[in-house]
Amino acid sequence: MNKRMFVAACTIGVLTLTACGGKDGGASANGEVTLKLVAADYGDKASNSSTAYWNDVAQRFTAANPKIKVDVQVINWNDIDSQVKTMIQSGNVPDVLQTGGYADKVADDLLYKADEVLSESTRKNLIDSFAKAGEVDGTQYGIPFVSSARAFFYNKTLFAKAGVTEAPKNWDELKAAAQKVKAKVPGVTPYALPLGPEEAQGESLIWELGNGGGYTDAKGGYTLDAKANVEAFSWLKTNLVGPGLTYANPATTDRKTAFADFAAGKTAMLNGHPSLIQMSKDGKVDYGVAPIPGKSGALASTLGVADWMMAFKDGGHKEEVRKFLDFAYSKENTLKFDETYNLMPVTKDTLQEMTANGKHKDLEPFFTLLPNAVFYPLGDTTWDAVSAEIKKSGGTAVNDPAKVLGELQKKAEAAVADQ
Repeated sequence: MNKRMFVAACTIGVLTLTACGGKDGGASANGEVTLKLVAADYGDKASNSSTAYWNDVAQRFTAANPKIKVDVQVINWNDIDSQVKTMIQSGNVPDVLQTGGYADKVADDLLYKADEVLSESTRKNLIDSFAKAGEVDGTQYGIPFVSSARAFFYNKTLFAKAGVTEAPKNWDELKAAAQKVKAKVPGVTPYALPLGPEEAQGESLIWELGNGGGYTDAKGGYTLDAKANVEAFSWLKTNLVGPGLTYANPATTDRKTAFADFAAGKTAMLNGHPSLIQMSKDGKVDYGVAPIPGKSGALASTLGVADWMMAFKDGGHKEEVRKFLDFAYSKENTLKFDETYNLMPVTKDTLQEMTANGKHKDLEPFFTLLPNAVFYPLGDTTWDAVSAEIKKSGGTAVNDPAKVLGELQKKAEAAVADQ
């Protein structure tokens, strides 16, 4: 899903009452404090920009806490990382930031610990697997904000034409379904395997998890060339790529291509996230959603993706930030944001509400899988570099699994040694 929150500028605006930079930059003589908040924009056009959402939250928060003003700045996803970097370098550090990653800020010792800026009740309300994903060396700094997950999508019409009666639960059943589609529905890609640079790290991890593998061991060390991972890619090479049951060259095929093909009725199966639901509806595809098939059975877990909230120490506004974040993470606010942007929750009460209110039937398979989500090693400061290498060459592992994964493992170990 696939990132974003708040910073203040040195201008007077609707919610602005602050000077720039420094430990007391947000404090005034009469005891008022202005929090600087920067958030990523989840809207795809001006009419649904996240600015309106955060301004509303800020105004209602200040109405309840008159001594705390909130200066909201929403930045598009393409620019937010570079602009935040500039803010930090210039000393105009936000009090609260919501974006796609947090580990680099932890490495630079910029952030409060989560338990310093969240009440116990708010921390306990976070879905456990997502809170755990916000940890670095056992301490939580990243606060999950919104989430996405992966599940197995299939085209019911194509399945019916091919004589496939139910969603496959394991790899052998997936292969058998793909063979039937190829034989009986010519011109359709049986399984869309996007291992191109857009998100090779996601599709790769899904298949590796299906064989009991993954990117790291229990201690957090990289295991990119683990036996289970090599076996997973070997299975793909032998059972899907070789027989022509997927794209001719998965390593150059991006997720956006796979999603577009599914929404156009041109592929029968793939792993997808919730945005594919609306794409499928727009394309008038009669689709089904099920748990992802693993080697020996359907996975009880799923690949989880989260965007993050974090609080900076520079301004020294720990208590004010705590009040604001507790307010921002109330069910009223999180439910409104998730429903506005068709995102998945990270809090238990909002998950329960979205599951029970009957308005999100399409998301129910994702809701079931969400508490058991598995994440990238987000707390490792080398992950960005390692992920970039996987995106660049990881998809070619379907051609020579042991060699490609072995080379990636060496690069991961070098990144760790260099940090």
